[in-house]
Amino acid sequence: MPEIAHPIYNVKAFELIAPYTLHVQFNDNTWQRVNFKQILASELCAPLRDLSLFTQIQIDPEANTLARPNEADFDPGTLHDGPHYVEELTAQARRWTPTPA
Repeated sequence: MPEIAHPIYNVKAFELIAPYTLHVQFNDNTWQRVNFKQILASELCAPLRDLSLFTQIQIDPEANTLARPNEADFDPGTLHDGPHYVEELTAQARRWTPTPA
């Protein structure tokens, strides 16, 4: 069976352009505006609602993706193609949110 080639994206640069919103450059020289606000509903990502923690994002030199102090990282491919999947990602984040007892 032939191997199917798929692009592998790496984050090259980013800038904070609004609260919870980054402008991210990828190794294919495209840029995406990524608004994280909707997906910060999950338990794993909830600490990132603290904007002072969110703004501590850095590029992990080994993984070539965005890394945050609480280890809640995002796959570069998801960031690259995120605008196509924002509704699906938002629905998943809601499912990850614990329901009150």
